Amino acid sequence: MPNWGGGAKCGACGKAVYHAEEIQCNGRSFHKTCFHCMACKKALDSTTVAAHESEIYCKVCYGRRYGPKGIGSPKQARSATTSNPSKFTSKFGESEKCPRCRKSVYAAEKVMGGGKPWHKTCFRCAICGKSLESTNVTDKDGELYCKVCYAKNFGPTGIGFGGLTHQVEKKE
Repeated sequence: MPNWGGGAKCGACGKAVYHAEEIQCNGRSFHKTCFHCMACKKALDSTTVAAHESEIYCKVCYGRRYGPKGIGSPKQARSATTSNPSKFTSKFGESEKCPRCRKSVYAAEKVMGGGKPWHKTCFRCAICGKSLESTNVTDKDGELYCKVCYAKNFGPTGIGFGGLTHQVEKKE
């Protein structure tokens, strides 16, 4: 098939890849839509990809195929059954749940805070409702707060901390 546009060939599908849709990995070009694990088909990015020769994998599948195995390896083989069904279902079709609204959180709307996935619209201070960003978020007991509300409600109090509780009288 002739390469009329002059773009590089995709390492997965073999079709021309143009600059606007190109991801480079291990000296090869890929379409953004073709950049997925060759074993489990999970979408990849620069932080989750592991390359082996001309193949690309997620880090989990790469470890299973090319990582250490047997006695003395860092991780022994595990049984196919799982004792934690929530982790199993999150990998196979069911998405993670937002702690605030308890609804599914998909990649396009996901914001991480306090180690949990949140919807962008739910990523707000629990007290004042202000929209949060990674620079102004604080978490306590699984709930998110802006730094101002956190300081007012959970920070130190008393003289010298902006929480003067009574006036001190001078004695002469």
